[in-house]
This record gives sequence, structure tokens and C-alpha cells, in this order.
Amino acid sequence: MAKSRFGLVAALLLSSVVAVPAEAAWPERPITFIVPWGAGGGTDAVARMLGTLLEKDLGQPVNVVNRTGGSGVVGHQAISTAKPDGYTIGMVTIEIAMMHWQGLTQLSHKDYTPLGLVNVDPAGLQVSVNSPYKTAKDVVEATKNGKLKASGTGQGGIWHLAAAGMLSAVQMDPSAIQWVPSQGASPALTDLVASGIDITTVSLPEARPMVDAGRVKNLMVMDSQRSALAPDVPTIKEALGVDFAIGTWRGVGAPPNLPADVAETLSAALKRVHQSKEFHDFMGQRGFTPVWKDPAEFKAFMEQSDADLGKIMKSVGLAK
Repeated sequence: MAKSRFGLVAALLLSSVVAVPAEAAWPERPITFIVPWGAGGGTDAVARMLGTLLEKDLGQPVNVVNRTGGSGVVGHQAISTAKPDGYTIGMVTIEIAMMHWQGLTQLSHKDYTPLGLVNVDPAGLQVSVNSPYKTAKDVVEATKNGKLKASGTGQGGIWHLAAAGMLSAVQMDPSAIQWVPSQGASPALTDLVASGIDITTVSLPEARPMVDAGRVKNLMVMDSQRSALAPDVPTIKEALGVDFAIGTWRGVGAPPNLPADVAETLSAALKRVHQSKEFHDFMGQRGFTPVWKDPAEFKAFMEQSDADLGKIMKSVGLAK
């Protein structure tokens, strides 16, 4: 009788062990993809394309959610403070290397698990086709003789820092160009054509419509290599003989303390979709430059971007 009871207990224990389901593989439910900027913009478009491709790769819905406000602070905060389980990720943009210097937030690149850099669009230097300045050297010389007017974004925005950084690179006062704040590249380029300002320092993709229309000319790109979008445009090294690079960038990040296995799965999926023909075709149509950096490289990239932009912002009195 004792043996019979023992056998029954053993059988029950065995059945209970067998009945325990294996742990479900991540992901097992939809993923939220936060965008700190408004619908319809470049960052939103890139995020939605990545989300569509990640859905196919991971086999779960990826819902893009725009969390705007606070000059990017609201959305970046939402990414950083989400539960670190991989079900909330987001676009981390260059503003994270600028906002804390401006005193807008204490957030920095340290408040994320980097998953991968996906895009970098360097600054350019543009003039109207009717401008007396035919080269970047002409612009620099004109700046020495009088304060030129420039625009491309708001005060302290990335293209303002591009203009200041360009001047610093050629050993000039970074405030020697008068910055005229604008609501973005498009209105600044319109003002450029109307002769309201002398130069813009926006990205080549942003300038492309006006360039294609024959109304604006790119004089150089602030990068170490020429752009595939405009291969005839010289680099800043070729144009001015200095090494300097600056541009807007976009990457994907998650909250800190994300489990290593989930981070690896997400990063691997992101790399696959980034390398896909669909993504490269999309980026090419938009004029964006796809750039891939893995989590470790992206972390180092953000650290360098933070240090470089902080230095420029201090030089023009924009850092608090």
C-alpha cells in the first residue's frame, strides 16, 4: 500500500512538472515605438518605416506613438522611464546631446540602452544661386569683413551649432555670423532665396528641393566624406582645409537596465531591417543617409556627440 501511494505521488509530481509550459520567447505581445517629434516629419517617417519592417521581422505589431512637447523632452523622457522589458523602445535623436546643455532637462545619452544608430545627415552650407559667394572660402572671407546673416533652425538648434562650429574650425569667432532664428529649414531656405539672409547651414536632404529647383546651391558638406546625395559637393576639408563634422542623427534606444538577451534580440532585428533593400530604398527616396552603428558603437557615438555639441554651445553662450 505504501509503495502504491509513493508511486501515485511520484506520478502526480512528474505530471505537474511536465505541465509547466516553457517560458515564452520574447516578444510575445505588441511593441510600442515612441517618437519624440510630430507626425509627418523626418524622424516620424523613419520610425514608421523601421516599425513596419520590425513587425515582419519580430512577428509582433510595432505601434508608433508620437509623444511631443518640451522641445523633444517629453518623448525622450517617456522612452527613458518606460518599463525595461523591451516592449517600449523609441527614436533617440541628436537633441538628447543638446537639451541638458540648454537646461531643458537632466536627461542625457546615459539614460538609455542603445540599440543602434540608423541615420546621420551632415550639415551643409548653402547660398542662393544669385549670391556673390561662389565657394565656402568666399563665405569665410565675407564673414571677416562683416557679419553675415544665417538661418536654418531656432536659436541653439543643430544648424545654428553647425554655423558656429564651422567658424570655430577655421579659428574664427563662432558668433561672427548673425543667427536669424527660424521654424526650420524650409522657411530659412525660402528666406535665403528672397535675400533675407546670406547663408543656411541645413542638411543636404532638406536643401534638395530648392537645389533641384535651381534656386539654391550647396557649397560644401560638413563631413569627412562626400554625400551620395550630392557627390559633386566638396567636404569641409576640401573646401576649407579643416577637419570638422556635424549633422543631425537618429538612433533607436530603450530604457536603461534592459535585459541583455532582449537588447541583443532587438539590436539584431534592427540591424537586419536596416540592411534591407526596403529600408535603403526608402531612405534614398527621402534623401536620408542610412548609417549603422551597433550598440557599443552607438554609445560611443552619442558620448562624442554630447561632448562636441557641449563645446560649441559653450563657445556661443548657449550652455547653462
